[in-house]
Amino acid sequence: MVGTVPADTGVYAGSAADGYLHDVAAMEDPQQYALDVGARPSAMMVYKVVVTFIRKIMNPYFKVEVHGQVENLNVEGPLILAPVHRSNLDSMLVAGASSRRTRALAKHTMFDKQPFAWLVASLGAFPVERGTADREALRAARMLLDNGEAMFVFPEGTRQEGQKIGDIYDGVAYLAAKTGAQVVPVGIAGTGEAMAKGTKFPKRVKVIMEVGEIMQPPTSSGKRVTVGDRARFSAELGKVLQELMDEACTKQAAS
Repeated sequence: MVGTVPADTGVYAGSAADGYLHDVAAMEDPQQYALDVGARPSAMMVYKVVVTFIRKIMNPYFKVEVHGQVENLNVEGPLILAPVHRSNLDSMLVAGASSRRTRALAKHTMFDKQPFAWLVASLGAFPVERGTADREALRAARMLLDNGEAMFVFPEGTRQEGQKIGDIYDGVAYLAAKTGAQVVPVGIAGTGEAMAKGTKFPKRVKVIMEVGEIMQPPTSSGKRVTVGDRARFSAELGKVLQELMDEACTKQAAS
């Protein structure tokens, strides 16, 4: 099945400059700042504008095709979108294929300066200290998922190269187990060539996305989901992602 991007459904009302002076003063607590800005009506407006740009400009430029279980990108309730990570384009193109507003963990340095911090927060991102067990970021992610939102979590953590799936971190399994969120794995071919790490301007390379079946959160035969239960879930997620990545790469090579 090849999917088309969802049609636009209108723009939310609100001023993009709401509380900007207050925003500058609020940067002492970037986590709370990001959550506050992301909840504003103006943030929804900014998100709609950016997603419209993705669908009308970026998708035709990269000749994006979405295959597989495309409808799973739009499932209601708490949802973790778990794509492979080869480029900064990944989250943008997947967001453009979903009818839902998606939240995301973003590198904490992206919130260091205005007005960029405001823009990133308006797009639904909130900061995480990479390479650490950032408890504030995990609490924020759990809260948003508990509220029924959709969120990007890259299972491989940071950007990888090539077709082989990297080590799968515990984040997806942990959040799914704690919140009951369903998980949708996504393979993506072409973004690594289109905009590799360190590249400022994207090349025109065809992008193929392969959307997988919904994975239910980890379960346990006991009262609590254990570390072992999460490890088994992560191993299965890695296997599924490799299959989706291989399928996406095969279709891209044949196109």
